[in-house]
Amino acid sequence: MLDATNRSGGTATAPPRATATDLAVAVPTAAPPSAPPPAVAATGVAARCARVLLSPWSRLSLLVVLLVSAASTMLLLEPQRLLTDGWPAQLGGAAAVVAYAVAYGVCTVAFVPRPLLNLAAGALFGSQLGLGAALGGTVLGAGLAFCLGRALGQDALRPLLRGRWLKAADRQLSRHGFRSVLAARLFPGIPFAASNYCAAVSRMGLLPFLLATALGSIPNTAAYAVAGARASTPTSPAFLLALACIAVPGLAGAAVAWRRRHQLRGR
Repeated sequence: MLDATNRSGGTATAPPRATATDLAVAVPTAAPPSAPPPAVAATGVAARCARVLLSPWSRLSLLVVLLVSAASTMLLLEPQRLLTDGWPAQLGGAAAVVAYAVAYGVCTVAFVPRPLLNLAAGALFGSQLGLGAALGGTVLGAGLAFCLGRALGQDALRPLLRGRWLKAADRQLSRHGFRSVLAARLFPGIPFAASNYCAAVSRMGLLPFLLATALGSIPNTAAYAVAGARASTPTSPAFLLALACIAVPGLAGAAVAWRRRHQLRGR
């Protein structure tokens, strides 16, 4: 057996063994999780708030608030007074026509009836300029309503298209949008605002919608503008012809709607 003596004659000493306490101290311990910096926490809260505010139902609620506010404002302003008080004296010429077209578009978004606005356009500017102002306002109002409905209401309302009639209307507008909107404008029985927002909820494009609105609104808008311009002479041939042009498409639209109703029931 080897002794505990080294070659130089000294005595070899064994190093002391590490105790459990030393080992415990030597092992690094994990640091407790620290709280996120205030900037990161604020960013997370802002992101959650943005998701809530930009959710489909929040945007739909915003659209409803905007429309209700606009309608309430129109009730307070009473735009029908234009028929009795006339256009402000400080506006005249082309500026008045453009201003009326812009006001017309905003009023249609606020659910002011178009026939009233068309009559006022004819009474204020005559048949030709009245037609231009009313037609420009019609296209502008339809575009505003379409963009508002598409941006704020489409994502929330499309999942609700479950009924047979709703699905049929959405399918018709999505596949044959141009001719559907054109027919809706030619026959005045369909509410203007309702057709705007239905088209916005569908998958129809903006450009075909505006083009169909402009073309389909010409006959009816012209008839109302002429009637407004000749309202002081209700027995004149132009006024009577304008009334006929208003009544006949309305009756035809009612007949087509009644027939279409029976066809949808038979499916």
